[in-house]
Amino acid sequence: MPAMETENSNTSRAEDLKQLANEAFKGHKYSQAIDLYTQAIELNGENAVYWANRAFAHTKLEEYGSAIQDGTKAIEIDPRYSKGYYRRGAAYLAMGKFKDALKDFQQVKKLCPNDPDAAKKLKECEKAVMKLKFEEAISVPESQKRSVADSIDYHTIGSGPGSSYVSTKVTAVSAAAAVMAVLVVYMGTKAATMVAAAALAALLMVLITFRWGLCSDGFFTKSRTLELEVEPQYAGARIEGDVVTLDFVKKMLDDFKNQKNLHKRYACQIVLQTKEMLQALPSLVDIVVPEGKHFTVCGDVHGQFYDLLNIFELNGLPSEENPYLFNGDFVDRGSFSLEVILTLFAFKCMCPSAIHLARGNHESKSMNKIYGFEGEVRSKLSEMFVELFAEVFCCLPLAHVINAKVFVVHGGLFSVDGVKLSDIRAIDRFCEPPEEGLMCELLWSDPQPQPGRGPSKRGVGLSFGADITKRFLQENNLDLVVRSHEVKDEGYEIEHDGKLITVFSAPNYCDQMGNKGAFIRFEAPDMKPNIVTFSAVPHPDVKPMAYANNFLRMFS
Repeated sequence: MPAMETENSNTSRAEDLKQLANEAFKGHKYSQAIDLYTQAIELNGENAVYWANRAFAHTKLEEYGSAIQDGTKAIEIDPRYSKGYYRRGAAYLAMGKFKDALKDFQQVKKLCPNDPDAAKKLKECEKAVMKLKFEEAISVPESQKRSVADSIDYHTIGSGPGSSYVSTKVTAVSAAAAVMAVLVVYMGTKAATMVAAAALAALLMVLITFRWGLCSDGFFTKSRTLELEVEPQYAGARIEGDVVTLDFVKKMLDDFKNQKNLHKRYACQIVLQTKEMLQALPSLVDIVVPEGKHFTVCGDVHGQFYDLLNIFELNGLPSEENPYLFNGDFVDRGSFSLEVILTLFAFKCMCPSAIHLARGNHESKSMNKIYGFEGEVRSKLSEMFVELFAEVFCCLPLAHVINAKVFVVHGGLFSVDGVKLSDIRAIDRFCEPPEEGLMCELLWSDPQPQPGRGPSKRGVGLSFGADITKRFLQENNLDLVVRSHEVKDEGYEIEHDGKLITVFSAPNYCDQMGNKGAFIRFEAPDMKPNIVTFSAVPHPDVKPMAYANNFLRMFS
């Protein structure tokens, strides 16, 4: 066949594949769409549309690193193709890289000056960047920060004059953020910046006057609060004294099912008691399951409270005889994240050995700010709880080993060989997750089918092959890696010659993926995994991402 005919044939076939990929995308079959777009690219790699479309599919699977690469390729092929900048900018936004996103949306607006959607997204991005700059300007050095938890006595939390713990920091920042939002909307970014400079100087003087962060008792002054009982009209679950009981937890779950909030005093007590337990644990926790007993590992729940209740229906409530490990990403995306985290923390308070909790990449300020948990906590509780949860998340262990055989971690393995369990135990985890190193990789990495190591499809961490898994297990005398972090159609996937299992416990993720959920039951002493799958259950009509940042909801 002549070269021209072959080229025409490839072009035509590539278009057919693109149409099939588009249909798969519409059906929420994003992995299939990526495969089909890839086939089209192999036949005609100079079509920017294929790269931009594949970038969009990667974004739907939270593979933001791959989306950025594909968006960049589309721009290289056609610098005037606005969708390339649009897709890359959306991926940057999802990663919290607002300044990079702003550059791309400025280019979209330049290419499409009359597109109202482009103008709207640029405006939201400008707000996000302005807010980020403002927060950076007023941030306090870590060495000067005081613990919110150490400054709270939950007995004083109530609803009456003088009872709320609103700090100088919270009040000032909230007010300033509100002012900045108004300035940006009504004056434009440049004018707002000029006014902000003067406002910032005045604000800093106020903060210095109040000795923000340097006062002897931290952010909050207990003497300025009143000792209040829970209001008589409160009809929800109550903790009698300092002991969280099963009866309390059951009543709380019933209230949550009926979309009733827990009183702030009890929420505070649960969170503070959980923090005290978590911070006493090592970064790598060893779990012993006695012979004849069982142990359950669950993956991401992501704020899907009603699916969490279904897990307990299927497998029983957590107890000393029915222990669980929830392997990170309890919150964000799902709009019942507060109910999920308070449920898990309450069971931890009730019986510490009944439930073990590991940190996921979403137990962090940067993720919570974008994906909804911060907004949800602020809406259902208060600003103070945003700071409190952030502190507690920094206390969560990073990994667990069950019966010296099964290594359980949220993300995956490492960019270097020779990492021992002792190295993980030695990690100082009491911080926000770094962007590189062992802690980052434990929370973010993913397995890959090919051997060796490769770049992360997420843009953080890395991808690792079966040889990496095998070597890590051999060097640490382990049998199996269990991790979470990725949605799977069946709720789980067995990879790396059976040496690695991904388990994901949020069915029909974000109300659109159509996947099953799963959990794993291990029976001692052989510790062979028994995988149980389940489907999503109905929940109240509150959409996922209901509390997420405006700019992110615009792309959802």
